[in-house]
Amino acid sequence: MNVLSAEELLAWVDRTSSGWQSLLVRHPEVLLLPCTIREGQTAGDLVHHIVAAELRYAERLCGRAQTPYESIPKGAPQALYATHELAMSLLRDLLERGDVDWEGSVEFSTRKAGVLRASRRTVLVHLLMHSIRHYAQLATVARQGGAKPDWEMDYLAMGLR
Repeated sequence: MNVLSAEELLAWVDRTSSGWQSLLVRHPEVLLLPCTIREGQTAGDLVHHIVAAELRYAERLCGRAQTPYESIPKGAPQALYATHELAMSLLRDLLERGDVDWEGSVEFSTRKAGVLRASRRTVLVHLLMHSIRHYAQLATVARQGGAKPDWEMDYLAMGLR
C-alpha cells in the first residue's frame, strides 16, 4: 500500500510554504529573529537554507547543474519564495514526465557531507521532508518572536474539510 504519493507530499510542502510566505510578507521582522538552526544567524537564513536546498535537490533530480548556494537570493519573502516556486516547478515537470527511474541512483556533492549516492526516490522524499522539518523549527522561532502562524501545518489538515 502506498501511503503517501510524491504529489501529495509536494502539495503539503507547497501549502506550508505558501503559509510561510504569507506570514513573512505580513511580518518581515520574523526574518530578522535570532536563529542558529543550521549555519545561519537569523530566521531569514533558515528560510534561505530551506529554499536553496529545495532548488539544489530539484536540480540534482533533473540532471541540471546546481545553482551555487551563495547565488540563491536572500532577503525579502518574494525573492526567497521565487526560489521555492522554481524548485516546485522543476519537481512538477519531473513527476509529470512518467519516464523517471525513481529507484535509479544519483551521485551528488553536498556542502557539508561530501559526495553522496541515493535513489531518486530517496532524494525526492528527503527534499520534501527537509522543508517540512525546518518549517516546524521556524514555527517555534516565529512564535517565540511574537508572530504565530495562523494555519494548520500538520499533514492531517490536508484532508480536513
